[in-house]
Amino acid sequence: MQEEVENRTLTLVVSGTKFTGRLLKAAITKYLAHRKEKKLQKQKSRDAPVIPHGKQTVKQLIGQNQGVSNIEITDPSIKEFEKIARKYGVDYAVKKDRSSSPPKYLIFFKGRDADALTAAFTEYTGKKVRKAEKSERPSVLAKLSQFKALVKHAVVDRNKRKELER
Repeated sequence: MQEEVENRTLTLVVSGTKFTGRLLKAAITKYLAHRKEKKLQKQKSRDAPVIPHGKQTVKQLIGQNQGVSNIEITDPSIKEFEKIARKYGVDYAVKKDRSSSPPKYLIFFKGRDADALTAAFTEYTGKKVRKAEKSERPSVLAKLSQFKALVKHAVVDRNKRKELER
């Protein structure tokens, strides 16, 4: 009986090696076909034009054929507006107009982004107004030094009074 079990085990091992050989060949051919397909797909995606989003050049923005509008900003801190525009997902282009003495910035954007840009622009102007109000307030250190000077020059009656109140 022991010999019969050993014989079956040997048969099982031989058929198992044949099976793994065939399986390995099939796996390699499938892998090579997959790599070839991926390579073709990657090449096709390279050939297709990529539509840019966010900040871009005026030429790219006009090339998308969706209508272009613009807004003029005279404030030199354009970075704050760019941060807010990115937050709202607006496709825009910034062009600096150097013809005037303080340079102006023209913000070009797509026609379909008009609502999002309006929201972004209102947030930007709100931030600028809050910043202007904040700069108009006197600093706390200046107020403190002013009160220190007042206290220093004030005459204080330092006589001790010993009165008993009932």
